Amino acid sequence: MAKTESLSEVHQSVNTDKRKGWRRILAFIGPAYLISVGYMDPGNWATDLAGGSKFGYQLIWVLLMSNLIALLLQSLSARLGIVRGLDLAQASKQAYPRWANIPLFALAQTAIIACDLAEIIGMAIGLQLLFGLPLIWGISITIFDTILLLFLLNKGMRAMEGFIVSMVFIVGISFLVEMFIVEPSLKEVAKGFEPSILNGDALYIAIGIIGATVMPHNLYLHSSLVQTRKIERSNQGIKEALKFNLIDTTVALNLAFFVNAAILILAAAAFYKNGLHEVAEIQDAHKLLSNIFGSVAPALFAIALIAAGQSSTVTGTLAGQIIMEGHINLRIQPWLRRLITRLLAIIPAFFTILHYGDDALGGLLVLSQVVLSLQLGFAIIPLIHFTSDKKLMKDFAIKPWVKVLAWTSAIVIIALNVKLVIEEISGWTKEANNWWIYAIVIPALILIVLLLLYVFFHPLLEQKKNASRKIVPHGDALDIGKIDKITYKKIGIAVDFSKNDRNTIRHALIQGGKDAHYYLIHIVETAAARYLGKEVMDHETQSDAVNLERYKTNLENLGYDATPFIGFGNTGKAIADISNRNGMELLVMGAHGHKGLKDLVFGTTVDSVRHKVNIPVLIIR
Repeated sequence: MAKTESLSEVHQSVNTDKRKGWRRILAFIGPAYLISVGYMDPGNWATDLAGGSKFGYQLIWVLLMSNLIALLLQSLSARLGIVRGLDLAQASKQAYPRWANIPLFALAQTAIIACDLAEIIGMAIGLQLLFGLPLIWGISITIFDTILLLFLLNKGMRAMEGFIVSMVFIVGISFLVEMFIVEPSLKEVAKGFEPSILNGDALYIAIGIIGATVMPHNLYLHSSLVQTRKIERSNQGIKEALKFNLIDTTVALNLAFFVNAAILILAAAAFYKNGLHEVAEIQDAHKLLSNIFGSVAPALFAIALIAAGQSSTVTGTLAGQIIMEGHINLRIQPWLRRLITRLLAIIPAFFTILHYGDDALGGLLVLSQVVLSLQLGFAIIPLIHFTSDKKLMKDFAIKPWVKVLAWTSAIVIIALNVKLVIEEISGWTKEANNWWIYAIVIPALILIVLLLLYVFFHPLLEQKKNASRKIVPHGDALDIGKIDKITYKKIGIAVDFSKNDRNTIRHALIQGGKDAHYYLIHIVETAAARYLGKEVMDHETQSDAVNLERYKTNLENLGYDATPFIGFGNTGKAIADISNRNGMELLVMGAHGHKGLKDLVFGTTVDSVRHKVNIPVLIIR
């Protein structure tokens, strides 16, 4: 059966029914903590450090505003997932035509790569600061996050949430200790919550803080992760899930706010107060902490950076899976999907260091935030449309005052991010040899703006059409009709002389009875067989030929007709060739029962064969 749920490996894997009181609330706690790590990634660190070192405590209110906007949008994302049972990418696939979903997928995937890129750079910097590891080695090591994520998913959703929460805890404790070391002025911190007029560099850094705080991949991720909780699909059950998830989101995002505020306060107390106003690089902050406070604070800073990078890469890769499956319904093996996502992020970082040196990573970090800002509108606008739709959300559509707040937040974020992009491009146009700006970047931006306008207006223009449209993942069930008995005359049986053969042969004989002809197929896989083919006459080939004849004789004694066939080399290809050449109508195979790493190492013959034949394949365990 095809799995259509978002993150199908862990869909509804956490049961909430059997728990009561505070234990029931705890059953819903978790998804928002995975989201919160996206608000504590190295992109946030860079903007918080720059804001604190340059303007002291002045921009704390911008952090608070960003957090409130993020809280609103994340609660909408959770609402979509709980009420409709769809993640944001799946809902977009149903609301927009296929031609629009392809660029939406490409933009979302680009944002995931950009986000992953920031996490990889941050973790590599953390490893360098703590262990003196060269950045290029640190970046290479992050590829093993793929294996870690696969391991955590196999252990279940709770294990992964436990890992993430422990990483967040390390970050929080590290900065709490550093706060005691730097001893900030509480009076000045409180004054930083008072809104002030922003212009020049302060406005630019404020835009960076907002852009780094509200990130598109978190909206995709949250709408999927809330579906890992098994809830009662009644109005009361949905209301309860929405309430508990709002508590989860509020607590987790406020924790993220305190961590970001701690970084800004740390930069203000350690650097701004000491006249060091140009600290924008993470390495600079670490170096200056060493000079001012000795060895404890910088060590904690590096540990927190590694923890933030590690946890953020896990959630970024999960978001990559969600947008791939949701927008274009492409499902590939989990380990391969995660490896591709990670490699697409590692390759730019790797080659940037090789060609431009370690110092260029800071510029790459800024570029990754610009790319993220471009994608934001394509996540926020559909999200507000979907959660406002009374025909699809029914009693759970957002109220008018929430809608006003959401659209206001969307306009503010998109306007500020557009300003950030324009300023970046203006800087690029001043450089020499900038023809590519006019030939590639500006035309691409025009197309992106046109797509954004389409994403905004399409749901408004198509509301009536969408309301009458029947939304199902794969289409309607077909009328099966009259069933005629199928009689197989030519049946292939793949054997390997293991204990599974008896079961495989028995099931094959049940399909055809004594009226069918059976083809006993065995493939010799020795190195000589792969090289020489049917000319090989090694000991294994001769032994296998004798064994096949025994099977044939055994079947003939029982009253069945059988012909032995020996193939050579690649098992899947050889079985398929023999089946196709002899016009077989059914192929019966035994499954080896490999799982996980063994499948990766030894391969799966069944998968290989079924893609090469056009006949039914019966797999026997």
